Amino acid sequence: MLYYLFEWLNKLNVPGAGMFSYTSFRALMAVILALLISSIWGDRFIELLKRKQITETQRDAKVDPFGVQKVGVPSMGGVIIIVAILIPCLLLGKLHNTYMILMLITTIWLGSLGFADDYIKIFKKDKEGLHGKFKIIGQVGLGLIVGLTLYLSPDVVIRENIEVHKPGQEMEVVHGSNDIKSTKTTIPFFKSNNLDYADLVGFMGKHAQTAGWILFVIITIFVVTAVSNGANLNDGMDGMAAGNSAIIGVTLGILAYVSSHIEFASYLNIMYIPGSEELVIFICAFIGSLIGFLWYNAYPAQVFMGDTGSLTIGGIIAVFAIIIHKELLIPILCGVFLVENLSVILQRFYYKMGKRKGVKQRLFKRTPIHDHFRTSMSLIETGCSVKFTKPDRLFHEAKITVRFWIVTIVLAAITIITLKIR
Repeated sequence: MLYYLFEWLNKLNVPGAGMFSYTSFRALMAVILALLISSIWGDRFIELLKRKQITETQRDAKVDPFGVQKVGVPSMGGVIIIVAILIPCLLLGKLHNTYMILMLITTIWLGSLGFADDYIKIFKKDKEGLHGKFKIIGQVGLGLIVGLTLYLSPDVVIRENIEVHKPGQEMEVVHGSNDIKSTKTTIPFFKSNNLDYADLVGFMGKHAQTAGWILFVIITIFVVTAVSNGANLNDGMDGMAAGNSAIIGVTLGILAYVSSHIEFASYLNIMYIPGSEELVIFICAFIGSLIGFLWYNAYPAQVFMGDTGSLTIGGIIAVFAIIIHKELLIPILCGVFLVENLSVILQRFYYKMGKRKGVKQRLFKRTPIHDHFRTSMSLIETGCSVKFTKPDRLFHEAKITVRFWIVTIVLAAITIITLKIR
């Protein structure tokens, strides 16, 4: 809203009004505003949650091996993150931009889904929360909305990177003058680093392009579901999900910025995405909100984000990566989320295999995998064998969280490096 006000003031030659035309200025303002909202208003919201005794029964029942009591810590703190994202974006963003609209829809959509889950857990005293099938339906629905919008909207275009080889000179990368609809995405570690989904269904002949878009929508649904669930599983320790997601957000912000800048896109030999500069505004608000939330969520937590926050931040990361055509980098960038997901899947599979044989067995001491490092064998039920029992000693929750942050920083660096290693 402020963007349009200052655009009008700039036309009237009001001094300083032109600052709002710069993406860098609005991005920095988004970080600061989101940080202030989440840290200052967040404190008041936490007090409100305490007065209303909005705590998660499932969390209250957990026993910390180091004796830290977490009984009565408010949940649903994800509302803080959502509000701190929405306000800066509404004030500083171009609200007619298709990418900005999609990100706002993603935030509200998954925020509402997570809120419903937390509401059932807290107010209905049902520790299972929203039934799993409804979560999946919500995630698939969002994937359809995003995928079909990117397919149908005339504003969603790219300019392909074209290598120009001149005798006796270095290869130069230029971008076509025409904006085109494309099912191409960035694939890491390959010299010609664009993969066209339509090529995977080339056997369909003249229908290959349409089939490519259908495949793209299916992949969008899968990525949204997988990453939002991974972030949800990662939210098991104080500051874990918020810290990892902030690091991932910084990386996505860098990728969005270079994709929206035609000269940087040419230098890095990646596709240029017109209009994606508004994503930089959004992701800066996202980063600021998470850092402000960490003020209260760092160990020992004064508030938990709940599914309201974890489902939202996972969905935001997924949709953002899809929009900038970097979804195939997610297994690297979100490697921590991937491992959390895989640990739960493998644990259940291994347990069911043992059940068929009449044997109690587990692959890890506890899942998601971060719980494996703070669980001693003495807490495992009698008669249950565990495949991986190392490490023998317990790690403090704060140490596990910081180490996971470090792993995510390394993965983020590798993700950025892949733009040049091919």
